[in-house]
Amino acid sequence: MKYFFILGTNPELSIAELTAVFDLKNVAATNFILPNKHVFIVELDKNINCNQIISRLGGIIKIGEIFAESKKHSADIFAKIKENSAIQEKKFMFGFSSYLNNFYIKPLAMELKKALKEEGIASRWVTSREPVLSSVVVEQNDLITEGAEFVLIEHAGKVVQIGRTLAVQPFKDLSFRDFGRPARDDHSGMLPPKLAQIMISLSKVKPEQTLLDPFCGSGTVITEAALMGLGSLIGSDISPKAIEDTKTNIEWIKDNYQLSITNYELYNKSASELSRFIKTNSVDVIVTEPYLGPQRGQHDIRAVVKELEELYAKSISEFNKVLTDHGRVVMIWPVFRTKEGNIFLSKNIAGNFKIIFPLPENLHNKNLRLSNRQTIIYGRPEQRVWREIVILEKIDNFQ
Repeated sequence: MKYFFILGTNPELSIAELTAVFDLKNVAATNFILPNKHVFIVELDKNINCNQIISRLGGIIKIGEIFAESKKHSADIFAKIKENSAIQEKKFMFGFSSYLNNFYIKPLAMELKKALKEEGIASRWVTSREPVLSSVVVEQNDLITEGAEFVLIEHAGKVVQIGRTLAVQPFKDLSFRDFGRPARDDHSGMLPPKLAQIMISLSKVKPEQTLLDPFCGSGTVITEAALMGLGSLIGSDISPKAIEDTKTNIEWIKDNYQLSITNYELYNKSASELSRFIKTNSVDVIVTEPYLGPQRGQHDIRAVVKELEELYAKSISEFNKVLTDHGRVVMIWPVFRTKEGNIFLSKNIAGNFKIIFPLPENLHNKNLRLSNRQTIIYGRPEQRVWREIVILEKIDNFQ
């Protein structure tokens, strides 16, 4: 089955997430393409539950099935849609999202409306100001359950991949978990649930494994991992308030999502002493956003960097002790944006870990933006501190 994935605002991060979830590094390179920076197409050897999987993919806006290929011509596209779309409803709503260059969608939509009318089917063409319908428009107009969104994707200049959207990102739910949670600490910064989902996916954690967040803050990683069905969770933080906030948010998630979250432990401890309260080689993955330094006011950036490098190096040394062999760490390192350029933390703080390249090798030169150490940068133009998503894997000491 061939699926398309509409990527989020950071396509590199979205593709890295898909690479981890579908293990694309072990999939033949001919089975996936990146026709543009918005769309990723993958041919999988089995069907997927699109609604279920999109609920845990923080970097994906839509998922759909590619059902036909066509020439870049309205009549041919129309014929393929008619041939492959069994429409039996008495009233049918449809929309188009076009990733085609120099293509006018209106004649195609009018032809489809005419054909439906001839078959006795009333229809409405759902439009927007942009050539691509947003997830909000698709959901508000019930295009998945009561109609269809047809997606047209140009590939290699001439071929059009034709797909139908099967699921959209649960934006209302994500917003509810982001802004509705009772315990928030806006001063220290908040990890968005979408980014937490992506990081958990990048860790490749399995449901039966143990996940640790040693800088748990208000518990976003812990609660998102619980929603994904992970059974063994550990959170720790040096701040007593953070631990209380995490407890509050876990109870809130339990109440709002009818979950029984019982298999978790919380410790009011420093990440630099993990091995004193967590058993050696007992944790499978670590997913965390540590303290990123002061977010407001004027500071000596070089001094802040030195302080953070010391904290991170000590913590990563402890990660090495509590992780199982080949255990994986997905963490955020700050990138400080200054007039003189971006300032990164030294990669030497990774210690006895190797930095993992997050994308399939054949996409290395597809105009995807990675740092010079093959990591992904996440941030908005107005932010003073960006996030560097770093994936680390524990090196076997006996190699």
